[in-house]
Order: sequence, then C-alpha cells, then structure tokens
Amino acid sequence: MSGITLKPQLLTADRFKPFGNVIEAAPMAHTAMNELRFERFDDLVDVDVDTSPEGRVAVSIARCRTPTKLPYRVEMVERHPLGSQAFIPLQRFVFIVVVGRAGEDIEAADLQAFITNGRQGINYHKGVWHMPLIALEAGHDFLVIDRVGEGANCDQVFLSDTVTLTQ
Repeated sequence: MSGITLKPQLLTADRFKPFGNVIEAAPMAHTAMNELRFERFDDLVDVDVDTSPEGRVAVSIARCRTPTKLPYRVEMVERHPLGSQAFIPLQRFVFIVVVGRAGEDIEAADLQAFITNGRQGINYHKGVWHMPLIALEAGHDFLVIDRVGEGANCDQVFLSDTVTLTQ
C-alpha cells in the first residue's frame, strides 16, 4: 500500500499536549462539593474563542449517525482559527482523533492519530488541524463546546498524499 498509514496510539495528556487538552476526571485534580456527595474536576480545558465579530461560546450536542469503518482514507482536515473546539462523549465509548499542529498549512506526514480509552474527551487548541469527528459506532453523543458567530472559523485542506487510518 502506498502513501501514509496512521495507526492510532493511546491518547494521553502528554501526547496530546501540542494539539490541545485531554478531558477526563483525573484522580489527583478534584475537590469535594455539595456536602462531600460529589467530586468536582475543575478547569479541564482551555476554552479560547475570539468573541469578535459577534462570536461567542456555544454548548451543543453532536450525535453520530454514520460510524466510520476502518481502514479509512483521510482526505481532508480542518482547523478553526477563531476558537478552540471540545468534544466530550456523553456515553462511555472509544473514538479516534486525527490531528496535526497549528499552522498555515499541513502535510499528510505531519498527522498523528490517537484512540481514547472510552472515558476521555478532547479539546483542540485554536488553529489545530484535525479530521472531523471519528466515531466507530452510530448513536453516540458528544457534548461540543466551541465558537459560533460571524467570521470565517473553518478552514479545510484536502491532502495531496494518501493517508489511511487503521486499527
């Protein structure tokens, strides 16, 4: 097979740091609340949105209608120059993330793939190149935190090299 093959590696906060934040309830970062009946995990992502022109933070839900089957050919990546973008699974399930560092352009060889442990969400930093959502099963919901409003906030690039995402 010619081209580039991406096999996802396990998602960790250290591995994902150049691209954004891993969102998970880490045991060392919690406080008690509500008469000790709950543990609270604060400040898990760096929500970073440009509020001009007419931009604001939005909380949405995205549901997977069509699952991605592997192997999968990655043809396009996108970035959001005006805001970070977080995806938090609302059920326990594994999903795959394909990313490349922020910059004006991206090459296929610069992409990396990660697989979640089923309990993790992710937050892309502003301008980070990424493939749109990849869920392996239909029906799963993501809580989405990103920027909405006026202004061009989605750049797309079609890759010149073949990239195949495998298991």
